Amino acid sequence: MTPEPLNDHEHQVAVALSAAHATATAIAPVRESLGTDLDSAYRVQTELIGNLRDTYGYRTGRKVGLTSPAVQEQLGVDQPDFGVLLSGLETDNGGTIDTAHLVAPRVEAEVAFVLSHDINDADPEHVRQAVDYAVAALEIVDSRIRNWDISIVDTVADNASSAGYVLGSTRLRLDEFEPREVAMELQASGEPVSTGTGAACLDDPLNALVWVAETALRLGDPLRAGEVVLSGALGPMVPLEAGNTYEARIGPLGSVSVTAIGKE
Repeated sequence: MTPEPLNDHEHQVAVALSAAHATATAIAPVRESLGTDLDSAYRVQTELIGNLRDTYGYRTGRKVGLTSPAVQEQLGVDQPDFGVLLSGLETDNGGTIDTAHLVAPRVEAEVAFVLSHDINDADPEHVRQAVDYAVAALEIVDSRIRNWDISIVDTVADNASSAGYVLGSTRLRLDEFEPREVAMELQASGEPVSTGTGAACLDDPLNALVWVAETALRLGDPLRAGEVVLSGALGPMVPLEAGNTYEARIGPLGSVSVTAIGKE
């Protein structure tokens, strides 16, 4: 499927969001320009990603957002979305992330899947077989929309509020564990700040993978071998604050951590 060209309103939104990313500043909600058209929001997202590639590198995968009822309730939305992961936004496990380059960052714990081959069929069994392995992950989310005043259209246009990700080092195949059964605890400098389970992510993180595989196929840009898919939050997201180390422990997938630096 050939993507439709952007109209003037969509192009203007993409330009505004690109500037917001470059300067770490917030802008007014974009839903007034885009209405309720999700396909329009995804077209804006595609142009935004094209504008960001010079700074943040090549596509490494996708992220699924708004999969947890707790996060949907936090943001007042009722369905998932997806965004694009870029190579320059990955932080090493145990590394640091500078909050000075972000607007209002938050962090959430997830199961990430790495694919062994392209997904050209969104049948659940086919999708499961496409998973090479899974790891624990942290996702840094940040809205360039002022005060996180977002609808589904706002966050989709803003690359699903993506700002970075961290992958754990323990790799498990799907015959070694069931993503739905994992328990998660996220700590900030040793204090528990969020808990959840695999079942909190669309009842099973694999359901999120099927959803994004199907949606990507519909939009004509399928998931590819070697890509990472962040499947969505296992519990409520929490503010990412400079001076804290955030560590998630996700069942047999072990732990993954990042330290926030910047002005406290």
